[in-house]
Amino acid sequence: MLPSLWVAKTGLAAQDMNLATISNNLANVATTGFKRDRAEFQDLLYQVRRQPGAQSTQDNQLPSGLQLGTGVRITGTQKVFTTGSLQTTEQPLDMAINGRGFFQVLMPDGSMAYTRDGTFHLNADGQVVTANGFPLEPAVVVPAETQTFTVGEDGTVSVTVPGSAQPQIIGNLQTADFINPGGLQASGNNLFMETAASGAPQIGTPGLNGLGTVLQNTLENSNVSVVEEMVNMITTQRAYEMNSKVISTADQMLSFVSQNL
Repeated sequence: MLPSLWVAKTGLAAQDMNLATISNNLANVATTGFKRDRAEFQDLLYQVRRQPGAQSTQDNQLPSGLQLGTGVRITGTQKVFTTGSLQTTEQPLDMAINGRGFFQVLMPDGSMAYTRDGTFHLNADGQVVTANGFPLEPAVVVPAETQTFTVGEDGTVSVTVPGSAQPQIIGNLQTADFINPGGLQASGNNLFMETAASGAPQIGTPGLNGLGTVLQNTLENSNVSVVEEMVNMITTQRAYEMNSKVISTADQMLSFVSQNL
């Protein structure tokens, strides 16, 4: 069997996975706080028929060897944590982080998740929660008689209530950052989970120690560029077609041998 058939097969499989990654990016072009994925390719093992640098004679060495590649694979997908464009809204519970950092979300099992999606809501108890009902951490509970709700750039949450001329501070938002955000595990629902690769979260006040500031009445759009993804899709399609052509050519060569010998 021609080795080119198996090499081309790995190329088809890798490009298929690459297209799935591009498809997921395009599907989430309107997802708040979404971070695009980038597929990373890696060549497979080589069959070394002649070792580079081996002695061709007692006084001479081979300047190059004979190494046959066995194909390609996708070794991983990397989250690209560039900041998406910021969109101003009229909702006081909409928040965005201008810079580094994640909002902290308390999960039902007691673990902590992290998100860039600042589309928050109030539950029946007046607590600020995500669209899935998971509470923001540290917890922020808005009084029932609240007239205005304000979040400062440093995460200070204040409200005004009837009969009080001065705003009342009801909480302070804290954000978390990671040494390696690309090592976070995407778990769906716009949430990320800590892993050994991401490192421990570094929690602090927004605007200090490299953390981004919190912007109220603002949402962060997806960082997916439709034009870039379309170009990547065309490149992937052409690479898939070329690998298909290799299989077709190898098939014709085998057919010629079987019919003429």
